[in-house]
Amino acid sequence: MPRILLIDDDEHLAAPLATYFARFDCVLDNATRPSEGLAKLRATHYDAAILDVMLPEMDGFALCRQIRGESDIPIVMLTARGEVMDRVVGLELGADDYLPKPFEPRELVARVQTILRRQRARPAGPAAAAQRLVFDGLTIDLDRREVLRQGGQVELTGTEFELLALLAAEPGKVFSRDDILNRLRGHEADLYTRAVDIVVSRLRKKLEPLDCIKTLRNAGYTLAVARGEGA
Repeated sequence: MPRILLIDDDEHLAAPLATYFARFDCVLDNATRPSEGLAKLRATHYDAAILDVMLPEMDGFALCRQIRGESDIPIVMLTARGEVMDRVVGLELGADDYLPKPFEPRELVARVQTILRRQRARPAGPAAAAQRLVFDGLTIDLDRREVLRQGGQVELTGTEFELLALLAAEPGKVFSRDDILNRLRGHEADLYTRAVDIVVSRLRKKLEPLDCIKTLRNAGYTLAVARGEGA
């Protein structure tokens, strides 16, 4: 049963949300302060975390940055309605998804379920049959969800890994931003193409000095790298 941690200082939010999540066979724990949330994340295994932006001690962005320095746990940020910059900053810091407040509990559950499915799923098509995708300087282990860049392991978030696995499944194929969003998020609601650019930028930095993700103007992204030995 998936265990989720909500970090939000609204003391009246956790109980009804926990009851709602239980209807979908998910356990929702909560913390009202970042320090409490970090302690719980370090002491207990959680499958995902939900962070509010407005928190005492430190804001949700700083908390997201600190969690990302320690873990690749999927993160959903709760942002202010209409604050696009909040979404951009959250994604740049490593969040996997965002949801503006106020929100419907069913949508929050759906967002969490989507990122949990991404964590468990393998890419469809030719890559599904392969356990490892090997390119020049880059190895992607689909079973272990590990990436090696020039022999060294690269720590990726769930979204970053799924994006790389998607591109690597069909190297040379151009994926539009909408294609990527629909494949990674699992639904077409609230398309936010800037999110794709942000995740690609994060992924490129982590794969440096490899330059394997190419941008085709007005078209999308592709993995442009030669197959390596053993591919």
